[in-house]
Amino acid sequence: MASILMVLSGVDYWTLDNGKRHPCGYWAEEFVAPHRVLSEAGFTVDISAPDGGKPVPDPVSLKPEVAGPKAPEYAAYIKEHAAELASPLPLSEVDVDVYDAIFIPGGHSPMEDLAYDPDLGRILQEAEAVKKIIAPVCHGPAGLLSANLPGGRWLFEGRTMAAFSNEEEKLNGTAEHAPWLLQNMITARGGTVEDVKAWAPHVIVDGNLLSGQNPASAGPLAEKVVAVLNSR
Repeated sequence: MASILMVLSGVDYWTLDNGKRHPCGYWAEEFVAPHRVLSEAGFTVDISAPDGGKPVPDPVSLKPEVAGPKAPEYAAYIKEHAAELASPLPLSEVDVDVYDAIFIPGGHSPMEDLAYDPDLGRILQEAEAVKKIIAPVCHGPAGLLSANLPGGRWLFEGRTMAAFSNEEEKLNGTAEHAPWLLQNMITARGGTVEDVKAWAPHVIVDGNLLSGQNPASAGPLAEKVVAVLNSR
């Protein structure tokens, strides 16, 4: 069966434009829903993070008033996988040949570390070279920004993807002090962000690049990854 590398941010903060650290982490639903879908499909899922990183959930993503009635379920699932989350495979040790797909959950913290991680950049370049599935969701596409080619060009220049939109960032109340907005950055680097109604599930397939717009897209994106890999 297929093997999936799930790349999580290893920090619990996001530095704002005023220098303050905004507490965050990976978004609970964006870890739980895909991990469950991929595991139940019979796939092996290895959790990885930047060297020395310790993935933690954004505390807001576990609040019932935000996450809804599934919040306790997310917390229980994270607790169930606490050992794996506490000892992620360092990105520097990842052998891309072992995996069939790279899945990158969001939360704001990928904008702090994954966007600049050279090991993730290497992994993405090696995966893209042989057209392995690359599947980021929500703020996960920030990790794609780490994949820089010689001369400064971006590996994903010219590609179309879904990502957390400017509208959603504004509605979330986090746009005002963001050092940069993900949709703007992707566009500036030469990519195209195709967004739909805020908070609605939305998955885009552009060749081997599969992407989701927001937390509600995490489960559907994982289902699409399963479908694509099972069809190969």
